[in-house]
Amino acid sequence: MNKLIITSDGSHTLYSNTFREYYHSMYGAVTESKHVFIKNGLYFFKDKPVTIFEIGFGTGLNAFLTCLEANKHNRPVIYYAIEKYPLQTDDILALNYKNIVTSDKQESEIFTQLHAAEWGKLYAINANFSIYKIRSDISMYEPSFGYDLIYFDAFAPEKQPEMWSYEIFNRLFNRLKKEEFLSLIV
Repeated sequence: MNKLIITSDGSHTLYSNTFREYYHSMYGAVTESKHVFIKNGLYFFKDKPVTIFEIGFGTGLNAFLTCLEANKHNRPVIYYAIEKYPLQTDDILALNYKNIVTSDKQESEIFTQLHAAEWGKLYAINANFSIYKIRSDISMYEPSFGYDLIYFDAFAPEKQPEMWSYEIFNRLFNRLKKEEFLSLIV
């Protein structure tokens, strides 16, 4: 089991024994995820349906927050996530996100559903959010689908340098739905 840490906003993160780094910011796991991925990623696409590709599913926090936002705004999201090193059940059960993020029991169960979703199959969490989890190494994986947004959530370059290569970024860029992206920035 990875070491469980409480961050400044009260939410948990894990310390990866493999990479010798925290999964999230010590200043706040939930705060970081909301700022980086929701506010400066998902919100960029306003109210449009969006397809997301997350590099590094990790704790599932980004998917959880994205699903809650999709429900809140009645916005369709298809969420692909790739992970080479899925967390063990003990690590997942120890995380407090379902209690920190929402007090609604139905919403909190989404976190469990995201982790219970079978790898390699599209799974509808609800009417607005579907997830497809890919258990693979991004350096060996060629997406066959297009996406609007990338949640790049790898460990730091000095901890996981293979994730930060030109080849990976170029491959990810080439699968972006560029027409949508260009219409958003014009």
